[in-house]
Amino acid sequence: MAALSKSIPHNCYEIGHTWHPSCRVSFLQITGGALEESLKIYAPLYLIAAILRKRKLDYYLHKLLPEILQSASFLTANGALYMAFFCILRKILGKFYSWTPGFGAALPASYVAILIERKSRRGLLTIYMANLVLLFCITAAMYMFFFRCKDGLKGFTFSALRFIVGKEEIPTHSFSPEAAYAKVEQKREQHEEKPGRMNMIGLVRKFVDSICKHGPRHRCCKHYEDNCISYCIKGFIRMFSVGYLIQCCLRIPSAFRHLFTQPSRLLSLFYNKENFQLGAFLGSFVSIYKGTSCFLRWIRNLDDELHAIIAGFLAGISMMFYKSTTISMYLASKLVETMYFKGIEAGKVPYFPHADTIIYSISTAICFQAAVMEVQTLRPSYWKFLLRLTKGKFAVMNRKVLDVFGTGASKHFQDFIPRLDPRYTTVTPELPTEFS
Repeated sequence: MAALSKSIPHNCYEIGHTWHPSCRVSFLQITGGALEESLKIYAPLYLIAAILRKRKLDYYLHKLLPEILQSASFLTANGALYMAFFCILRKILGKFYSWTPGFGAALPASYVAILIERKSRRGLLTIYMANLVLLFCITAAMYMFFFRCKDGLKGFTFSALRFIVGKEEIPTHSFSPEAAYAKVEQKREQHEEKPGRMNMIGLVRKFVDSICKHGPRHRCCKHYEDNCISYCIKGFIRMFSVGYLIQCCLRIPSAFRHLFTQPSRLLSLFYNKENFQLGAFLGSFVSIYKGTSCFLRWIRNLDDELHAIIAGFLAGISMMFYKSTTISMYLASKLVETMYFKGIEAGKVPYFPHADTIIYSISTAICFQAAVMEVQTLRPSYWKFLLRLTKGKFAVMNRKVLDVFGTGASKHFQDFIPRLDPRYTTVTPELPTEFS
């Protein structure tokens, strides 16, 4: 643990923005790079979310762009204001302490930045920052249980799970079994009346139906159009396709940057291991959940919300195809948030106003402190994200000087010594530079 009272006399140029002596220029460079990367992150993310949520044309015309810009502004501010407060603290205190380069600068920057973001997204960002197969299994089990319970989940979480596993797994429906069978028969007649050209999806559906035509379906199952075997296989194919397409869409910006210089890289857009991994994860999650639910209905001869706990836990094994600590920690923390708000509604736990904003600020500040003083303790994925957001500038901090605080700040930067202009330094640089 670094001594909090220990300090060093170096200025912000010598420690932070070693690529340029001017605080203002460095701030503008960080802002420009962060804004560019933020737009690359949020534009496809919001577009995919809008498609999956089946937004109407009015949303695309009037709301999509403002929401993208607002979230991009939040992320940009988080990076740019960190640089600003980094320099402001140095000017106010006259020196650097062990907590100022990371926690001290990031705390106010994160607090101001999160106020820019939409309120509906602040909780999600807090959970991500405050953050593995077993964990995912337990989380999935509880999520699916709440999904099956009346008023267990609401809003986007409920809609997302309904999209993933299908409305057939919701306990109550507005239509009766008799009406459902009538709709099935009507669809079959329509298909028979129009035997024209069949697309790829139709061929796949026909193939699956031919395999599972005579399969059984329990009377408690609500998937009236399919038997249990077909129900599971179609669920896998559907969500595998969704996962594959999502990963393809996320890779489009980087692939098209090399459209003219390296055209062969466009093939990686479609034939990439991550595309298939995400597809296998989503597809297997749905098929295992549905298959286990059907199996339990057959064994117990009833449809019970408790089945969702077992089915969700086993479906969590699908994380083996797409191991992601971020997803596991995010969903686990989101589950805690859901249970917390249920406790508030029931009057069992107190409500703390602005808790999400405060927790986000502190959590982000801790991550920045680690990124500056002990980068070896930071998740590799988050470190890569910081490098991307700052165009690599986070890696050119003068961490050798910070070793005096005893955290091993330069452990992974032993070969890096910044080229500093002696005219703007308070301490003579360690090695001669091109300016000497």
